[in-house]
Amino acid sequence: MNLKPFCCPLVRIQRATLTDRKKKYRIQFKNQEFDASEGEVLRNVLLKNKLSPHNGAATYLNCKGLGSCGTCALEITGDVNPKTKVEKLRLNFPPHKPENRLRLACQIKVNSNLKLVKHAGFWGSRIK
Repeated sequence: MNLKPFCCPLVRIQRATLTDRKKKYRIQFKNQEFDASEGEVLRNVLLKNKLSPHNGAATYLNCKGLGSCGTCALEITGDVNPKTKVEKLRLNFPPHKPENRLRLACQIKVNSNLKLVKHAGFWGSRIK
């Protein structure tokens, strides 16, 4: 006997409605603009829009969003969450410098309109 799991259509409608209620923000990166929902991780938003927060080989050689490699460092203009413990540790370790005021895309939750700049170098830390 082939039994299909029962799922109430009302539950699916409620889930969709809750997701639709999230506030949307505009993200500007590499001459492109797109929307992101409030609370989404910035790295995931970029990848979903077929953009990478990484340079060159770092596109393949990275920590996949754990915050340990520092290759997704970006200059961010806009209101963002405070640095996580992982982010503070990584951005205080070479080649990054605290005075560069970069942030890790994998540690940022979208909560405002953002303008992003990726700098040169494997880690994106070569600020002119």
